[in-house]
Amino acid sequence: MPSDRTAALLQTARAWLNQDPDPETQAQLRALINAVDDGDTVALSELHSRFDTRLAFGTAGLRGEISAGPNRMNRVLVSQSAAGLATYLWRHAVTGVTPSVVIGYDGRKNSHVFATDTAAIMAGAGVRAILLPRLLPTPVLAFAVRHLDASCGVMVTASHNPPNDNGYKVYLGGANNGAQIVSPDDKAISDEILRVAADEQVPLLPRGQYETAEEDVVLAYISATAGIAHTPRAQVNSVYTAMHGVGWDTTRRVLVKAGFDLPTLVDAQIAPDAAFPTVAFPNPEEPGALDLAYETAREVSAELIIANDPDADRLAVAIPDLSSASGYRRLSGNEVGAILGWRAAALAASPTFDTDDGLTTDDGLAENAGTLACSIVSSPSLRAVADAYRLRFVETLTGFKWVSRVPNLVYGFEEALGYLVNPDTVRDKDGISAAVALLSLVSDLKSEGTTLAGYLDRFSEKFGHFASGQISVRVSELSTIALVMTRLRESPPTHVGRIRVDEIDDFRWGFGDLPPSDVLRIRLTDGSRVMVRPSGTEPKLKVYIDTRSKVGTLDERRAAAQAALDELDRGMRELIA
Repeated sequence: MPSDRTAALLQTARAWLNQDPDPETQAQLRALINAVDDGDTVALSELHSRFDTRLAFGTAGLRGEISAGPNRMNRVLVSQSAAGLATYLWRHAVTGVTPSVVIGYDGRKNSHVFATDTAAIMAGAGVRAILLPRLLPTPVLAFAVRHLDASCGVMVTASHNPPNDNGYKVYLGGANNGAQIVSPDDKAISDEILRVAADEQVPLLPRGQYETAEEDVVLAYISATAGIAHTPRAQVNSVYTAMHGVGWDTTRRVLVKAGFDLPTLVDAQIAPDAAFPTVAFPNPEEPGALDLAYETAREVSAELIIANDPDADRLAVAIPDLSSASGYRRLSGNEVGAILGWRAAALAASPTFDTDDGLTTDDGLAENAGTLACSIVSSPSLRAVADAYRLRFVETLTGFKWVSRVPNLVYGFEEALGYLVNPDTVRDKDGISAAVALLSLVSDLKSEGTTLAGYLDRFSEKFGHFASGQISVRVSELSTIALVMTRLRESPPTHVGRIRVDEIDDFRWGFGDLPPSDVLRIRLTDGSRVMVRPSGTEPKLKVYIDTRSKVGTLDERRAAAQAALDELDRGMRELIA
């Protein structure tokens, strides 16, 4: 006989099965239940994994593996989420005004199904529901929330996660200006979803007729995005990959409207494909993800490689590098963030600013000075740019849900390949507009007889050379991460390697204007910085190391910054072991 706990688990699983409309997850769950009935302990463990907890609103929504159970992504969970979100929208609606939601979806498995379920259930709850006309990039959905003046936006995507994952990003309109949800809205939405899960049955949730948006929403995004670049001064021989995602069609139309020659395509990765057959992990940061792009670039002697992740909200960039075996080097997110920040600062400060000598017309910030922003784990290089151009600078917690909300923002980025170059248009990272800005910059540089590599050298000469590194430790037990963080707090290090610690900032109870977060910032006496935090989406402890050198020649600056980086990397690995 099963134990009382196992019997309760089986009862819960059967209740879930009875409301699951998806034949695939039905069959999967039925097989697990039968196996547990037969005494299979592996199946029992799997059932506990799926039902003991529930996917919670994390990075602006839900994300997880597609399979049965409340701790996975599936049609039951999505339907409950849509109904809960609809209730939240009604509770926060202006009296006499019907709330509205615009829904987008990418090319992943079940994205269209999850999107249409959401639209029908929202409509059934009396919310005006508008489905985007076809699979589209995340930035188009983020744009549509503001363009259509919707109360809310939902994007069905798991960005660059493994193939069998999907997710549910939520944006809010009105005073939130189309940004991703943050506290306390995430908790309020989650509470409504839990109420639906406890009290309602998915087959009985009312469904209604939803609208499908016209193509003019997409055309408006294309026009606004193309408008961030001036007419190209020189055409750039580039290569583009969509990483089996949905970026290319929209990117192509933006580039044509902006006047750029179309890039050479990585044909095997250009069409949406939910199986992501040519990459083990569809993230352009992962080793091997750009191998086909390098191969294509060598064939055409490309000056630049641009890559979007599958939902096109991130941008990866690679440039020629004869010292590399592939012939190309992918720039880090911090490098791209710094140079796009420099471009944004120069544009924001002109025409009263002399970009050659770095002086403003007065000693203080202008009353309307714009703000550059990045997450606390991103390179301090952006602060150096803001200081030089007399612009405001703001650091936020990790995630674009925070970066995009900074007042008077002219540019924001985070090191994980996320860039916001046009905050008046989109309040989220946007890999398409970032690609346009980057291409425009490279076009200008080419017309002046230089390259992006040369521009990076100029950056190091003007602002100092910044070097960045990252340590990512995957754990099997989340308690391991908590133990490491506790040890660092209770026995704070006096040195990291041979470099002395100056002070340690603990964000656990909030720091400055930032809300509480499980983050430690270690400041070193040489001006270096180390950030330590648990990952918000994976069972990993993450360490971010940033160093800077402003002394000597360019080669001497590079060598000094790299030496400090190597020493801090070694020291931190010892401290977290």
